[in-house]
Amino acid sequence: MKLNLKNKNVLVVGLARSGVSAVRLLLREGAKVTVTDTADKDRLADAISRLKGLNISYELGAHNLETFLKSGLIIISPGVPYKSKYLLKAKEKGIPVISEIELAYNLLKSPIIGITGTNGKSTVTTLTGELIKAYKRNVFVGGNLGTALTDAVLSDKKWDAAVAEISSFQLETIRDFRPKTAVLLNITPDHLDRYDSMDEYVWAKARLFENQDKDDFAILNADDAYTSDIIKNIKSEIILFSRLKSVERGVYIKGGDIASNISGKDEIVIKTDELGIKGVHNIENAMASIAAAQLSGCPVEFMRPALKRFAGLEHRLELVKTIDGVKYINDSKGTNVGAVVKSLEGFSEPVILIAGGLDKGGDFTPLRGLVKEKVKCLILIGKAKDKIADAVGGLTDTIFASSLEDAVNIASHKADKGDVVLLSPACASFDMFKNYEERGRVFKEAVEKIRLKAKGERLKASTLCL
Repeated sequence: MKLNLKNKNVLVVGLARSGVSAVRLLLREGAKVTVTDTADKDRLADAISRLKGLNISYELGAHNLETFLKSGLIIISPGVPYKSKYLLKAKEKGIPVISEIELAYNLLKSPIIGITGTNGKSTVTTLTGELIKAYKRNVFVGGNLGTALTDAVLSDKKWDAAVAEISSFQLETIRDFRPKTAVLLNITPDHLDRYDSMDEYVWAKARLFENQDKDDFAILNADDAYTSDIIKNIKSEIILFSRLKSVERGVYIKGGDIASNISGKDEIVIKTDELGIKGVHNIENAMASIAAAQLSGCPVEFMRPALKRFAGLEHRLELVKTIDGVKYINDSKGTNVGAVVKSLEGFSEPVILIAGGLDKGGDFTPLRGLVKEKVKCLILIGKAKDKIADAVGGLTDTIFASSLEDAVNIASHKADKGDVVLLSPACASFDMFKNYEERGRVFKEAVEKIRLKAKGERLKASTLCL
């Protein structure tokens, strides 16, 4: 589909971050833009202020079917369900409905590295960007991660590469989107409040490869249960990474080293214990990033400093503080069961786990073995606390907390020297917080209060000893 936007009536559905960028790009390309959002103008005040002075029509607070049916093109934000009755009616009339990444793809001239998966997307997107930047000057890093892909177009820079995190929501409405390198990290149950089945969720993820051909690359996790089925329909060159076995072409573990044979010869990239990011799951993330960077032309020797330097992202197994021998870890981005499994697998210490929030339709029983083996105390918050307790609560000491701050306080009293207090919710945050970032910040603020209290108690004790 070649997008001709000049004087076209385009409807942008959803004024989130990517919606704002899409509007700016559409106007620059000469489109006539209408924005619709079910939120009212007060809730959207910040977004509207960023579009101040631009020639835009707004329909806020509710959708109007007539507006959808009069549009020549509809662009939707990731949070808008592709099965919305308004979108289905528009499709029946033959009106194209596409995502913001599809819009960007049609106008972006640089090669795209598209990265998806249930867990690890942001880490791999950022690390891949860092690795390629070690060799190439102009590398865009964004997508669902923070800066919309349309911003890469708006910048008018000549990018050597665009590394983009792509969510399943964004992939639902692609048409021609074709990354030069497509990376699928893993698939575990998630977003089952949006999808009718796991099959539908897997379908959305696998669309990343849909438009590739033999001149493109597909990077997949050889250890993931869904890979063997997905590979059957891939037309591009397949590159695998594996933590558990050697691969014909890709990245793998050799002794205590990460090795690659992508160049046609075996090369040792880095020792696993030299990685800046820690945890078993981050070995897999590093391997995926190495493969993507190498396929972009980055030699192995250029990667090593960045692999040692990169320590991970905020809210992802982030060490907040160590207080009286107790580590407090912020894994607020652990919004599904698969993420929490990976997190718990990485700890040898006794864990006090803070979990709960808004259920996304997941099954918590896969946590049973790890909770029994590693979790000293389970502290539950949010709307899903009863469901989690029913699934795993009988396996360890389980406590309900009234808030995240309350949970941190309880954890601090339960913890002994050498323990880990881990926030890894296995749930969305929207029942108690604006987003997972706010939840992580509240956790860190609560930990800081614990630190200050402990410091005060030590000072008081030392004064009494004088």
